[in-house]
Amino acid sequence: MQIDLTPKALLSQLGYSNTESSMNQIEKTINNTNGFEEFSKHLLALHDGLAHLKGFVALSNSKNVFKIKCSEDVSKEIQDEFTTLVENWAKKYKINIEKVIKKPTYYILGK
Repeated sequence: MQIDLTPKALLSQLGYSNTESSMNQIEKTINNTNGFEEFSKHLLALHDGLAHLKGFVALSNSKNVFKIKCSEDVSKEIQDEFTTLVENWAKKYKINIEKVIKKPTYYILGK
């Protein structure tokens, strides 16, 4: 079964309001993310899997990419678990990610 994930549905699943601005941002982000359609359904699973670690998938405010972020007010053990989960997810689906220096944040660059 093929799941068709529309930009509007993705915005909703990630917790964003459906505004003209957010629609424009997510469309730019999807178009800027190489191979997005190949891993989009796994993005939501990652988002759900990070919730217990105070982590989430979001739209970056500074680049047209998705970001994976963890709250900075969690223990080192939680941050380590977050890092392991994100890096294993990226490796499993062959997705290029970029670590933000000194922050528990990654940019999803695409396939």
